[in-house]
Amino acid sequence: MDNAATTRPREEVIQVMDEVLRKDYGNPSAMYSKGLEAEKIIKKARDDISGTLKCARDEIIFTSGGTESNNLAIVGAALANKRRGMHIITTSYEHPSVANPMHALEDMGFEVTYLPVDNKGTVKQDFLEDSVREDTILVSIMHVNNEIGAMNPIGEIGKIIKNKNRDIIFHVDAVQSYGKELIRPNKEKIDLLSVSGHKIKGPKGVGFIYIRKGTKISPLMLGGGQQDGYRSGTENTPGIAGLSMACKMAYENLEKNRERMIRLRNYFIGEVSRMEGVTVNGPIEEGASPHIISMSVRNVRAEVLLHSLEDRGIYISAGSACSTHKRAASSTLLAIGTDKDLLESTVRVSLGFDTTGEDVEACVRALWELIPALGRYVRE
Repeated sequence: MDNAATTRPREEVIQVMDEVLRKDYGNPSAMYSKGLEAEKIIKKARDDISGTLKCARDEIIFTSGGTESNNLAIVGAALANKRRGMHIITTSYEHPSVANPMHALEDMGFEVTYLPVDNKGTVKQDFLEDSVREDTILVSIMHVNNEIGAMNPIGEIGKIIKNKNRDIIFHVDAVQSYGKELIRPNKEKIDLLSVSGHKIKGPKGVGFIYIRKGTKISPLMLGGGQQDGYRSGTENTPGIAGLSMACKMAYENLEKNRERMIRLRNYFIGEVSRMEGVTVNGPIEEGASPHIISMSVRNVRAEVLLHSLEDRGIYISAGSACSTHKRAASSTLLAIGTDKDLLESTVRVSLGFDTTGEDVEACVRALWELIPALGRYVRE
């Protein structure tokens, strides 16, 4: 029940990676047949992945995952375009792999505007429009928030940005939405898009960034000039093959998976909303992702509930899993105005492509038993 943190790789992903590791282990840059076979696998992966976005093959650059893709997008775009301006716009509740590069750019002299969100976690579009300036070079806004599942209307946001200034680069962190939502960068005016493989039943340590043709971006990895110079280093051929398989299968079953996860999500929210002391954070229906649920349980610390469920073989998260074990107050919960008494009592449940009704029912039963017991213990 923590699929926003990571997912179990599909059997088909494991099989294709095993085959590449055993047979097609050549260096893709080598000129002999072993290298050409590996290069062919990478080209096919580009074809398959670009097909899911309806973009050109050479607009896909493989990376080590979401963090690298976000860093390349943000730092690379800022450094490449700083002569045009030093102003960047983002939101107040981005993932650390976006927020921390923004802080680093501020240390370099860039000015960053942090947009507020409403109490459901959606970016305030009027603030965005008012924040765009002549020296704005980059806007970075996540598609789906990784803690509360709020989904931003990236198509509408893209139009606002480009209507103000078509030269502004629009970056979208799609780590939690790719494979669960239809994304069309051309239609939605997206210039840069970040994706991670292990969120969609692919392998860890591999992802990609979509870079629209003509977008000016400086590489962060320097070396042999692989991938048109955007990302030097020998390509992770088995990881790329596994990523490609995961992407294909996610989009082949996208609508079916979405509908099933929405049904399970609605059932889960309906049950926990009846529990004493439980508050569901973020959007309930409109503007909600199909798989992420944030809930606060008054008088029960998140870690206590997490480990109590773990004792029953049920795994959830105390907020975002993409950080060290040292917990700070969640920027997302602060941004949506969560009661201070609930900041340390908030957990995340997240569904996956293979989460079953039985899984959700088992979690609900455990919560019905645990929450009253843990609440009584605290009150005493």
